[in-house]
Amino acid sequence: MTSDQSIWASLPVPALLVDSEDRILDVNSAAEGFFNASAKSVAGTPVWDQIAVDAPLEEAFQRARKNGTPLFVNDVDVGSGNRAPLQCALQIAPLIGYPGTMILMISPRELAGRMTQSHSVKSAAQSAIGMAEMLAHEIKNPLAGITGAAQLLSMNLGADDLELTDLIVAESRRIVKLLEQVEQFGNLSRPDMKPVNIHDVLDRARRSALLGFGAHMNIVEDYDPSLPLAFGDPDQLLQVVLNLLKNASEAAEIKGGTIRIHSYFEHSFRLRRSDGSGQSLPLQVEIIDDGPGLPEKIKADIFDPFVSGRENGTGLGLALVSKIISDHDGWISVTSVPGKTVFRLSLPRVPRDVKSESRESA
Repeated sequence: MTSDQSIWASLPVPALLVDSEDRILDVNSAAEGFFNASAKSVAGTPVWDQIAVDAPLEEAFQRARKNGTPLFVNDVDVGSGNRAPLQCALQIAPLIGYPGTMILMISPRELAGRMTQSHSVKSAAQSAIGMAEMLAHEIKNPLAGITGAAQLLSMNLGADDLELTDLIVAESRRIVKLLEQVEQFGNLSRPDMKPVNIHDVLDRARRSALLGFGAHMNIVEDYDPSLPLAFGDPDQLLQVVLNLLKNASEAAEIKGGTIRIHSYFEHSFRLRRSDGSGQSLPLQVEIIDDGPGLPEKIKADIFDPFVSGRENGTGLGLALVSKIISDHDGWISVTSVPGKTVFRLSLPRVPRDVKSESRESA
């Protein structure tokens, strides 16, 4: 028979035991990862000092204890002193046989939502690939003819009419450029997975941004120096980070702003797929900006192709980012309110068998 302690440690969601005075008795392994703190360090502390919930929960918590009934709370933001709030569902119930003691389980909802979205993004990206192949064949050649004809016409036109032919040429070239961007989905090779120091990738992206599109921004490093090596393609990961930094820089426009690049380790973070297989993704990278935030109407679809918050945006950059992270068996999410947008990358660490192979070849 499995012991109670083994069951407690194996729970896949953060769980807390709270005594009659609302002090934490114990937390499981998933909760240690959620709080980014050990069970020993939080034991005995007031539960409402450790978690912040954007709902009046304390009175309902006391009623559930008094009446001996469970309490379910959906779609609330739950945070702690060491992490940004996540939208969660809370399940609270009395612990049978221990009067006054309550068990509180926190179920982050963003992972399930992004898992569903990840499948739709893959499907949408594949549709974009097929469409790109068709468009390249059916539209590029006629566009070249239209552009050439407009240029020939311009030789015999007056200054007033040249504006029209120039518009034809400019718009034709813009459409060709759009098609070439869409084709990137199909042309992007599978990642060349290898041990990667993620901070080297972040530093390269930061330096490149400050020399170009992000020259007007203040880009701050907030790294965990103890992070182990990631497992990925350094060039493709660089492309991802550059794209996210570019989006943040463009959102701030000419007035500038601050971008914080934050890395940390979350040992309990695990991605479980529909086929039952799982992947540990303990390496976390957040790109945080203080811009205006994402428009409400596109938040849910921001990683889909052709969805953009900018007037002249193609809506392909974040779709490509999502595809790259998906090909790495990683996960990307975003939370956004005016004044704070956080893109979070969750990546795998180097597998043990790869480490051993590296030592043997050294």
